[in-house]
Amino acid sequence: MTRDQRRGAPRDGPVSFRCGNCRLDVSYRAPGTAHRNHCPNCLWSRHLDDDRPGDRAAECGSLMEPIAVTVRGDGEWVLVHRCGGCDELHLNRTAADDNPLILLRVAVRPLAQPPFPLEHIGRL
Repeated sequence: MTRDQRRGAPRDGPVSFRCGNCRLDVSYRAPGTAHRNHCPNCLWSRHLDDDRPGDRAAECGSLMEPIAVTVRGDGEWVLVHRCGGCDELHLNRTAADDNPLILLRVAVRPLAQPPFPLEHIGRL
């Protein structure tokens, strides 16, 4: 991936990108957000932004795995991504076209894979 591709789509440039995880062609236009930063199919992202959404200033460019979901005070769901290259964490707004089943899968992962044996709950 070139530096220009990592910076995002210029106004007169490409209208889509290929997801580095599932290889889907994804439009840069995203309903519900001004800066498309993840694939709506698998929710993976690429480490593009540095200090603020849309700045496209990160040098890393590695894939970022969706590891959790958090909810803002207004009820908006936000994805937590961890960079596979530098372990940096980023919060990314969900978009209206994100796959709802994958969002739920990420959200319930801590319940499905607790850090302790479930048998311990029965002894409480």
